[in-house]
Amino acid sequence: MNQILVSGVLGLFLSLIGTPMLIKLLARKGYGQFIRDDGPKEHHSKRGTPTMGGIAFILATLVAYALTKVITSERPTISGVLVLFLFTGLGVVGFLDDYIKIVKQRSLGLRAKAKMAGQLIVGITFAVLSLQFADSRGVTPASTRLSFTQDFGWSLGPVIFVIWALFMILAMSNGVNLTDGLDGLATGASVMVFASYTVIGVWQYGQSCSNVITAGPGCYDVPHPLDLAVVAAALMGACFGFLWWNTSPAKIFMGDTGSLALGGALAGLAICSRTEMLLAILGGLFVLITLSVVIQVGSFRLTGKRVFRMAPLQHHFELKGWSEVLVVVRFWIIQGMCMAVGLGLFYAGWVAAQ
Repeated sequence: MNQILVSGVLGLFLSLIGTPMLIKLLARKGYGQFIRDDGPKEHHSKRGTPTMGGIAFILATLVAYALTKVITSERPTISGVLVLFLFTGLGVVGFLDDYIKIVKQRSLGLRAKAKMAGQLIVGITFAVLSLQFADSRGVTPASTRLSFTQDFGWSLGPVIFVIWALFMILAMSNGVNLTDGLDGLATGASVMVFASYTVIGVWQYGQSCSNVITAGPGCYDVPHPLDLAVVAAALMGACFGFLWWNTSPAKIFMGDTGSLALGGALAGLAICSRTEMLLAILGGLFVLITLSVVIQVGSFRLTGKRVFRMAPLQHHFELKGWSEVLVVVRFWIIQGMCMAVGLGLFYAGWVAAQ
């Protein structure tokens, strides 16, 4: 359990001190955010704010995890490493997107096909590897069965599982990307979901099927739940430290570097902890904002009319006159309620299995 505390504190500390160093470096190189003219007018003042801030919490998370293993003399697990691979791999794709936007002065960054190809390569690699490396009980980091609070139903088979995993990875990485439109919104919401997965990992570890004492009805057949909690704690701490600098008025933006990485980490934690469908509730704000874009685009194509003044949803409320801070705080409250409901359902699932 000490690992969780150490990783969280290290992630927080490294991100707190590393982010201002990155701000100075990016400002010196002139790597500032490009603001589209079709967005809310209030956002034009943000033009030039350093972006690619995701570099800070990606490095903080990786270093925190590595140092935790050194300090506690514990070995890394394949589940933890796979989640960090997905997190970092999608962060690299996002970095290339941000870099092209800034250096090449191309407002949309990577070409859509190139960006999708990068996400697919990283996602497929994660999905395939997650079905390898079985432990002594024959349990792999991921399961080919669907899951809510635990696995249920029949096996999807490896091919359909890879497609399902890709859907989750793409949906969450792009969901966080869409949410990252206001200062601190995506970062604060991510902190809450990573906190949820820290709790889930600890609970699964205490009720693991691999433990002869706790094995029984409702036990969790997850190979490395404690290490997943260590990864989640490092992510939570790193995002919390970054939030200090990313909250309004933001001194730095996470960019696609950060948003794609965070979405990948969320999907990876859900897949490896057997809580795939529960993620839609735990990360309810990301789902809500993504749905607003789907509804807006669908409505305009079918009827020629818009449902919202602007999508994603946060900009709709800005155009209604809400201040940026008001939107962020109220959306954080919504995310907090999603987190509470999700954890409640997770616990209810365990109680029902007893």
